[in-house]
Parts: sequence; structure tokens; C-alpha cells
Amino acid sequence: MIETELQAREYVAGLCDAAAMERLDEFAALLTEEAGLQNLVSKSSLEHMWVRHLADSAQLLEHVSRETDGAWLDLGTGAGLPGIVVALMRPGQKMRLVESRRKRIDWLERCIDHFELENCSVDGARLENVETFEASVISARAFAPLPVLLKLSARFSTRHTVWVLPKGRSAAQELADGKPATRKMFHVEQSKTSDEAQILVGRGHIKERHKS
Repeated sequence: MIETELQAREYVAGLCDAAAMERLDEFAALLTEEAGLQNLVSKSSLEHMWVRHLADSAQLLEHVSRETDGAWLDLGTGAGLPGIVVALMRPGQKMRLVESRRKRIDWLERCIDHFELENCSVDGARLENVETFEASVISARAFAPLPVLLKLSARFSTRHTVWVLPKGRSAAQELADGKPATRKMFHVEQSKTSDEAQILVGRGHIKERHKS
């Protein structure tokens, strides 16, 4: 389990290059500053930025191949977690960040401009109003309960889509409460940054009968 800021930095460094680490340090500083202006993350978590936010986001990359083609769709990306973190760590990965709140859209667009992230764009709208496209990866951090999340994002999925859905301690129960097709498609991975958090990982197309 990753418990200290040093452990978190060492873990993330093992998943990216030195240039990405420099950008992540800068992103952490910008996020800390912006958190004083709007409620992007809890203030109590800022002292544990690398554990709570950067390593917590970076761990999703362990479930996504570097050879993945197509766009990564991050739902309700908020502060840019994991969307901006992934974009900084994998410049070759196309990222589509969905966020409907105006102040957070502005923040994400400033980050993209600041780091010149040509691989990253923001869809500033509710997910229901985003034009359908085929996503190679779908992630969502504290976006919605599993049945709602799958219902809203089903149209973006294909049989090759990888799903990485960070959850709290409710992950296993949410999956157990799902339909058989959903339980077959996903499995639970333990979070590396909290013994009270889990990640639902799956692959495939969410069809109409799979929506809960």
C-alpha cells in the first residue's frame, strides 16, 4: 500500500519519464493554488497530493496498455483527475475530458494551454450532450453509481473498450448488485493508495441489456 508522499512519487516515477514528473510537480502546485479559489479537491487532501490525487490517478495506467488506440474518455473529470494526470504522463494518448461545471471547465482549459497538451481536449457539457464516439478507455472518478454510469456511457463503448472506474469501499457491492452480464464483464482491483478504495476494471461493449 502506498502510504507516504515519497512512496507515491517513487511509484508514479516508475510509470513515466523524468519530464512527466516535472510536469506533475508543476500541476500539483497549480492545483494547490486553484484549490484556494474553488472547491476542486478537499483542502485536507492537499498535504497528501501525491498519494491522494497523483498516484491515485496514475495507478489506472497499470490497467491500460500503452498501445491502446483511440481516445480515452474521462467522465466528470473535475480537477483533472485522472484526465490531466494521464495526459501529462502519456503524451501519445488522446484524452477527452467531460466536465459540465463552468469554473472547472475554465481550469481544465487553462491546464491544457499551460502544458500545451495537444493530446487533450475538454467537452464542456453534460455527458448526455456529448456527441457519440468510440472510446478506447472510459474512466470515471466519483462520477455516479455504477448502473447510472453504465447507462450514460454505454454509447461510447465498443467490444475493445477498457473500463477503469475508481470506487470507494462500495465497489464490490455495486458490482454484486448488478446484472449477470455486468458482473461477468467487470472485476474488482484493490486500490494501491487506500485500503478503503477499489477499482472496477472491465473490457467490452455495454449493450442495452447490460445497463445495470
